[in-house]
This record gives sequence, C-alpha cells and structure tokens, in this order.
Amino acid sequence: MARRKDPDGPRAAMIRSAIALIRRQGVAATSFADVLADSGAPRGSVYHHFPEGRSQLMEEATRSAAEHLGAGMARILDASDTPGALRELVDLWRRGLEAGDYAVGCPIVAAALGTERAARDVAGTAFETWCDLIADKLVADGAERRRASSVAMLAVGALEGALVVAQARRTSAPLDAVVDELSLLCRSVTESPDAEA
Repeated sequence: MARRKDPDGPRAAMIRSAIALIRRQGVAATSFADVLADSGAPRGSVYHHFPEGRSQLMEEATRSAAEHLGAGMARILDASDTPGALRELVDLWRRGLEAGDYAVGCPIVAAALGTERAARDVAGTAFETWCDLIADKLVADGAERRRASSVAMLAVGALEGALVVAQARRTSAPLDAVVDELSLLCRSVTESPDAEA
C-alpha cells in the first residue's frame, strides 16, 4: 500500500523506506520495487534520484542511518557518564525491538553484512565513528586513551552482537547482560586509569 506524498520529496521517502526495509529484511532482500511500494515514490524517480542504481540507494540509506544514529549516540554520550549513556542506548534499542516485535535490527549491521560494498564501507566508517565517540567519552570520564579505544571497540562489538542475539531470541535479556558488564568495565577504566595503562 502506497504512503501519502512525502513533504521532503520522493528521494527522502525512498531513503527512509530503504532504511526501514533494510532493518527488517537486510540489504540483499531489499529491492527497488520494495522501496517504491513502501515509499509511494513514483517509479520514474528511481534512476532520476539514484542514477547509479540500487547500490547508490543502499549506500545513501546506510549513510543516512549512520548519521542519524551517530548524532543520537553523540547526544546521549554528552548527557551522561559512559555507563549511563550505554544504558540509555540499550533502552532505546529495547524499545525499538519491542515496537518491531523483534523483527527489526540495526541497519548498520545489516549493511555491514550485506551485498553492497559501498554500503559495507559506510557501515565500517559508522562503527569507527561510534568507537571514537565512546572512546572520547571514556577519556573525558578519566580513562587513558589507548585503553579507552580498546574498551570502546569492545562496547560497540558487544552491543551490536547483543542486539542481534536479542532479535534472534526475541528478548532484550542479552542487551541487559552486556550493558551490565560494560558498565562495570567502563567504571573500572575511568576510576583507576593508571592501573589500566
């Protein structure tokens, strides 16, 4: 069923629809036809807005999702200490999982595992950015830079892995377990950075 006309135009509607579809079914299973049906965009607009084809749409959808998620993560990290921020992120993800009946996942993970190289590259950059954001917050909280960087990588990998397991098991318990352990680790590296160096 087609949606109402998007006030931001067909290009924005197609990108938003691509993100939603990627979250539900992954990159490989998301076609232009799916995006057109979901967005209500006119068929003729596909190659007008994405002259390089489906690959360009997947790359731009991944970039848009990465920018949105990165900005949200930065706001959350800015407002709390690292453990509190990670808990807030998990709470957001939990609400998203529950609202989507555990059938929707992270669009960045889907892109990273997907069939489009350009989208995978954008996903890799997004993960790097998220690691940098968390590492910077850990340093601001008192951690040593090298240790903060490795803990941030662990945090991103553990949280994304827990999100996948939560989706597969249809429970947010994996997210809770991971954030509990990450909170303890973050506190240990920020309270006594000299001991962790």
